[in-house]
Amino acid sequence: MKKARHAPLVMLLMCLLVATAACGPREQASASGGFSPSKLGTVERDVTYGNASGVSLKMDIYYPRKASGPAPVAVYVHGGAWTTGDKSWVTGALDINELLDRGYMICAIDYRLAPRYKFPAQIEDVKCAIRFLRANASTYGLDPARIGAWGDSAGGHLAALLGLADSRAGLEGSGGYADQSSRVQAVVDMYGPTDLTALTGEPELLEPVFGASGLQSEMLSRASPVTYVSGDAPPFLIIHGEMDDIVPPAQSALLYDRLVSAGVPARLVMVNSCGHILMPVGAATAPSRAEVATMVADFFDTYLR
Repeated sequence: MKKARHAPLVMLLMCLLVATAACGPREQASASGGFSPSKLGTVERDVTYGNASGVSLKMDIYYPRKASGPAPVAVYVHGGAWTTGDKSWVTGALDINELLDRGYMICAIDYRLAPRYKFPAQIEDVKCAIRFLRANASTYGLDPARIGAWGDSAGGHLAALLGLADSRAGLEGSGGYADQSSRVQAVVDMYGPTDLTALTGEPELLEPVFGASGLQSEMLSRASPVTYVSGDAPPFLIIHGEMDDIVPPAQSALLYDRLVSAGVPARLVMVNSCGHILMPVGAATAPSRAEVATMVADFFDTYLR
């Protein structure tokens, strides 16, 4: 009789123990953003995100230094005139530490380079990277609804094009994950060309990169972010050195004007005493490079949090 009276109590205690054990790992996974806490602050290198023209496309994933749930993502697109550079260039950007400290996952990507691979190979690869991240959100512990892109120079051009050209532009490519969207929720364009039909400073790149023989080429219009500005574009932060003699500041001003006219949230920051790649020219820059890094992180906080 005593056994019978205590059996329900024993069963209740066992159920509580099972429930507690089951809850523990779930809470830990949530706190670390869906990935193991041991990955916080680490780097996962050479993750294959797609395949195009027989080329395995790679990215490096920098896990945030802290996380309280699925991580927002900042995808870094390197510059290099579409012909050089690689994903390791992200380590030279002051923005990376600010973003990691604030809980962002950073995905730095390689993409096919010209002249071996002409445009639109570059934007096709960038779009494939976004689709890969969405398709594998649970694997990497990221939030597929909070993905931003940032890039400098040619990378700024590609980040802007990524943000503006939707699937109707025919720039998705065939790298993989066609069932996923390549749209992003915020874009930081750092001194990237925006209207290639007006970019007279580097005519030697027209044919090797874009297969264009002149500024009136249809391909240059197709490759220009300003071609695709519409009211449903994501918010933009545009940063440019006022003394840039490689990509004229007017390129960023034009994109800003088009975005504002379309009703898109946008901010243009002209950095005083700066040339291309925000290189100081003569006097101290204003805002400083550290202040620019804070602006980038603040912008992503506004639209990806």
